[in-house]
Amino acid sequence: MGLEEKLPAGFVLTTLENVAGYMRKASIWPATFGLACCAIEMMAVGTPDYDIARFGMERFSATPRQADLMIVAGRVSQKMAPVVRQVYDQMPNPKWVISMGVCASSGGMFNNYAIVQGVDHIIPVDIYLPGCPPRPEMLLNAIIELHDQIQNSKLGVNRVAAARAAEAAALRATPTSQMAPTHDHLAHLAAPAGKNLLA
Repeated sequence: MGLEEKLPAGFVLTTLENVAGYMRKASIWPATFGLACCAIEMMAVGTPDYDIARFGMERFSATPRQADLMIVAGRVSQKMAPVVRQVYDQMPNPKWVISMGVCASSGGMFNNYAIVQGVDHIIPVDIYLPGCPPRPEMLLNAIIELHDQIQNSKLGVNRVAAARAAEAAALRATPTSQMAPTHDHLAHLAAPAGKNLLA
């Protein structure tokens, strides 16, 4: 015999955070922000085959001031990094970021001076989406995962503190150029030669 049984019909018991989380997750507008080949897969999500409109997200905002989700789709060059940060800073709070593809998440195959080795060195990332390029279904799955995060996120100062801690951790991360190598690229040259099939 709980409180629910004593209330008249039509009452729903929940918390303000649950209601706000539900409203936020059901009203996300992504920013139009495609940087490379992953953007083609992001555009495919808007077609009737995948139908991002079922989440109320079919309106890709052309201005960051009306967007609350940035999908970083593709590699981020050093030249583009300040622009990515500026667009992120212009988005109103609360805001979320999906790093789409291996190039946005870690630099991918572009391990050189021109490409940022992970967009999390510039902005805090909520969801990392692997793949080269990830399929539209994978992006939809990442959006569903983000919806779960938003539904369960805290309000007020708790959200601000969590966002500041995540951003500080991302900015403290060791750049991949300073990490120890995971394998030797020249090991195959030192290996004994096998049988020559062309001789």
